[in-house]
Amino acid sequence: MKRIFFTAILAAFSLVNCLGQISGRQWLNLNYAGDEKEYHNLDIYLPSTGKPAYQPIIVIYGSAWFGNNMKQFAFDALGKELLESGFAVIAINHRASSDAPYPAQINDVKAAIRFIRAQADQYKIDASFMGITGFSSGGHLASLAGTTNDVKEYTVNSTTVDIEGNVGSCTSTSSSVNAVVDWFGPIDMALMDDCKGPKKGDSPEAALIRGNPADNPDLIALLNPITFIDEKDPPFLVIHGEADNIVPHCQSELFANALQQKGLLSGYISVPEGQHGPVTFNESTFQKMTDFFLKEAGK
Repeated sequence: MKRIFFTAILAAFSLVNCLGQISGRQWLNLNYAGDEKEYHNLDIYLPSTGKPAYQPIIVIYGSAWFGNNMKQFAFDALGKELLESGFAVIAINHRASSDAPYPAQINDVKAAIRFIRAQADQYKIDASFMGITGFSSGGHLASLAGTTNDVKEYTVNSTTVDIEGNVGSCTSTSSSVNAVVDWFGPIDMALMDDCKGPKKGDSPEAALIRGNPADNPDLIALLNPITFIDEKDPPFLVIHGEADNIVPHCQSELFANALQQKGLLSGYISVPEGQHGPVTFNESTFQKMTDFFLKEAGK
């Protein structure tokens, strides 16, 4: 499963004490957790326009939650378009499912957001607006970050998950975001088999929760961004290819409908013949993403 996923996704493209390598208007390998772990590094890229500060967009790679050091992949896939539009781009790593089970991955995303907000002045960031986007499993994490604004812990039946976590030293800083673009992210892991039921056997979501999804419905619900949706959440743009054979297209249909019911859906783009990256990533959809963020950022 892991090999199949990486073959498909790679085909889409031919107050913390930490020191980063500074090259021009870039800060590379800043550690947002203060633990020197590679999977807790992030990169900051600023436009070359000479403004005193820039509104940031966090970008998250897809890896079926198997990858823990693919931030460059996220920047190459999505970051360059946003940088050219005048945003600061923050490409982040996070723990893989082999490093720690869920909710470690969303804990890391929220820690990175807190770090950027707490260190905004140092890195010429205008934290009055914070956008986030990602593709595939990165789309899931970006979506989860958006629907869990101000959520610390959450309980479904007898299962409680610490969504916010305590990674890093900026735990009193907000991890909220203001706008989300979800590129073909898996949403409801109970319906990953063509939206008819959970995947059986050795699936990425099984590795993420360290168990069989069918046997862990409460935890699967706590992995689902739809579980947390309320009217206070930020606006979303959802993009998915109709020919995606990795994450079923119906996943984004379910998510878009749930967002629409709460008045949070700014747009849903269903790309004819779009695959898990190829065709879905195109000039038009990239422009839709940047236009959405520019509008929400008040530019």
